[in-house]
Amino acid sequence: MEQIIQVKDLSFEYTNREDQPDLLALDGVNLEIEQGSFVAVLGHNGSGKSTLAKHINAILLPTRGQVRVAGMDTREEDKLFDIREKAGMVFQNPDNQIVATVVEEDVAFAPENLGLPSQEIRRRVDEALKAVGMENFKRSAPHMLSGGQKQRVAIAGVLAMEPEVLVLDEPTAMLDPGGRAEVMNTIRRLNREKGITVLLITHHMDEAAQADRVVVMEDGHVIDDGPPRKIFAQVDKMHQTGLGVPQTVEVLEELNRKGCSLPIDALTVEECAQRLMAFLED
Repeated sequence: MEQIIQVKDLSFEYTNREDQPDLLALDGVNLEIEQGSFVAVLGHNGSGKSTLAKHINAILLPTRGQVRVAGMDTREEDKLFDIREKAGMVFQNPDNQIVATVVEEDVAFAPENLGLPSQEIRRRVDEALKAVGMENFKRSAPHMLSGGQKQRVAIAGVLAMEPEVLVLDEPTAMLDPGGRAEVMNTIRRLNREKGITVLLITHHMDEAAQADRVVVMEDGHVIDDGPPRKIFAQVDKMHQTGLGVPQTVEVLEELNRKGCSLPIDALTVEECAQRLMAFLED
């Protein structure tokens, strides 16, 4: 498949920080992301995962190396607008992205700034709100919505730009379990039904387990990259990195420590139950 994002020898250094030394946040990162894929990026605080995300949307530019989005180099100033159309970004706090007092007006903000005809703006707003399941709230005030609903509106605002890539930087970090489930269901649906490439930055192992591929970062480097089953089967390695594994894997691994012999590749509760039933039947 076509590589929609190409990161080559990417290094980034935060400089001129008040009363703090310069910080090398990314150090020679190489990464390619296929169009239509769902990739989760894991790492503890300071691993470089959010810094990487901001390079995809050209919020940050490389100190060294190169980032290409749909073939466009993020360092080319005349390509900046096109890159941000291709790769939309959603942040942790939806309140920082919601700018209007009515939901549909907020979603219309970006298309209006593109100078699109009113009929095209209406189409994009309606389709974006429907895509995130918020069409019945189009005339609502954002401040009256739940956290999960606000984040879905923020995602709709990005979708109205009709991006090919959706970059989400810990979008569920401020949400309760119900809100997290709402947002993750929306992200999965956008990826599977609309073919939008998703790059999800998260510290929740169960969210990463829903991706096609997991990239693990530590100290500005990519230290592992592969399918969730492969990544999370390395329980000791994940713990050494300061990360966990999905609870289902943790349960099976703990049973193995107590003398059982169970495969530890179950990423869902249903799979975990199947592994346990098969073991008991044997």
